[in-house]
Amino acid sequence: MEALKTANDTLFILLGAIMVLAMHAGFAFLELGTVRAKNQVNALVKILADFAVSTVAYFIVGYWIAYGANFFGPAEALAAKSGYELVKFFFLLTFAAAIPAIVSGGIAERAKFGPQLVATLFLVALVYPLFERIAWNGGFGVQAWLKASFGEEFHDFAGSVVVHAVGGWIGLIAVLLLGPRTGRYGKQGQIAAHPPSSIPFLALGAWVLAVGWFGFNVMSAQTIDKISGLVAVNSLMAMVGGTLVALLVGRNDPGFAYNGPLAGLVAVCAGSDVMHPLGALAVGGIAGAIFVYMFTLTQNKWKIDDVLGVWPLHGLCGAWGGVAAGIFGSKALGGIGGVAFASQLVGTLIGILIAVFGAAIVYGAIKNFAGLRLDAEEEYNGADLTIHKISATPGLDPRA
Repeated sequence: MEALKTANDTLFILLGAIMVLAMHAGFAFLELGTVRAKNQVNALVKILADFAVSTVAYFIVGYWIAYGANFFGPAEALAAKSGYELVKFFFLLTFAAAIPAIVSGGIAERAKFGPQLVATLFLVALVYPLFERIAWNGGFGVQAWLKASFGEEFHDFAGSVVVHAVGGWIGLIAVLLLGPRTGRYGKQGQIAAHPPSSIPFLALGAWVLAVGWFGFNVMSAQTIDKISGLVAVNSLMAMVGGTLVALLVGRNDPGFAYNGPLAGLVAVCAGSDVMHPLGALAVGGIAGAIFVYMFTLTQNKWKIDDVLGVWPLHGLCGAWGGVAAGIFGSKALGGIGGVAFASQLVGTLIGILIAVFGAAIVYGAIKNFAGLRLDAEEEYNGADLTIHKISATPGLDPRA
């Protein structure tokens, strides 16, 4: 019976890994649909290449930093317990690889290809696993300190902070160091519109992400005996809440409408296992409003050219999700309990600090030694022709 349980657990987490792997296609098509036509090929290739680099970085270094385990023993040992530990690595890798996929959307249309792959290597090997170890493996005594100080550990069931907030805040630093796209903001304060190249592809990307998210959240249980239908329904309710509020506040704009469910899903990850479904609906709705308001503010007032809005979507909604788990996960609001607001706040701030300082070091060094962005002519021609020597629209001039 034990062998059967282990085999079932292996299959369970493998299915989760496959679903989250599919989410990377969602990242690719969300970016492809949002950027201008001359940068569509780059969006597709960049997400794939980032995933490949992430796999090597996490296998050799990142997973060891986070969990103290490696896979350099004989294959016979790795195949023990139906290969569960290997498949667990695969599942957690798909989370780690979401970091560069998130960043990719913010720096789109003007980032160099090679330097970004180098950044991916260091982010996935060193920066992301550092907070992953703290939050999910009790590293450096932080969780023990939070429990002693506030009564509960920092709770992040599926990565609102560990994955999304960390990725979003890394993305913000990268965007600030890159600067806005040429011509995006005029000297007199005018803003040049760069509308999405394909709403259908944008919508496809959002749908793929939303569907895969149920593997992202539900399979975070990691063993089949810990599976919870509450996580699935809370994910659904947060997705719906984010959609409805973003649709309303965004005045039916399709870009907001299709990012609304993603905002809700980002926010519910942390507390999806402890909230009441009505609490999850509220968390998702608030996240939808955060995304619309903050995307508009960053783009139009602060003139931060975050192309896909990765800081509002992942950075801010992820941070909100970390804090929200301490509010809506409490028994007073119908939750299961076992969470403390202060621990959630402090844990979230620690994740943000690690992301900001880690990104500043990685992207700052690369900017000084190799440069981060394409030159003006390369940017005008588009990343597709400049980097990949091919257009997504052969026979047409994508620069028109």
